[in-house]
Amino acid sequence: MKTGWEKANKWEQGWWSTCQNTFGEETKQFLYAHRMGLTTFHDGKSPFNFDMKGKSVLDVGAGPVSLLLKCVNVKGMVIDPLDLPRWVIERYKAAGIEYAKVKAEDMKEKGWDEVWIYNVLQHTDNPQKVIENAKKAGKLIRIFEWLETEANEGHPHILTEKKLNKWLGGEGKVEELKGQNTCWGKAFFGVFPAE
Repeated sequence: MKTGWEKANKWEQGWWSTCQNTFGEETKQFLYAHRMGLTTFHDGKSPFNFDMKGKSVLDVGAGPVSLLLKCVNVKGMVIDPLDLPRWVIERYKAAGIEYAKVKAEDMKEKGWDEVWIYNVLQHTDNPQKVIENAKKAGKLIRIFEWLETEANEGHPHILTEKKLNKWLGGEGKVEELKGQNTCWGKAFFGVFPAE
């Protein structure tokens, strides 16, 4: 019999399907990024770039379209438990982004400048453990998560502001989003020192 997380992971795998049309998710990510304190710049070709100024970034649970793909001056790594298509992994490699198929609760990463967590904790087996691992992995955590959404097969956890503040050791911001970048619902976000 499958665990709740195994069912959620299977659901998420099906949701991404072939990973061909990810525009909707990428549109939402720019809202997430702004709330996480990231600022875009125009490089003459696209206004959708982030200059990380030489920082190293671990992106936890980004799936096939990590925000790292829109970054310059970055050393990046994506960890995610999904079985991504080979072309997605090759795309990461071509962009200089390391990819590891790892469950966030099992990550052993250390030494990163920043850890990014966005729209992922509802999908995990143990959200608190993911935050604990992120604190060990980097100096700073940037986060965006949905609050008080109904639990279902793909989202086995209901996140609350109180829980996230406790796990992160600080106070995040909460905002009710009403259609911005196709985002609806109560959002939690912020930048937290990991120490």
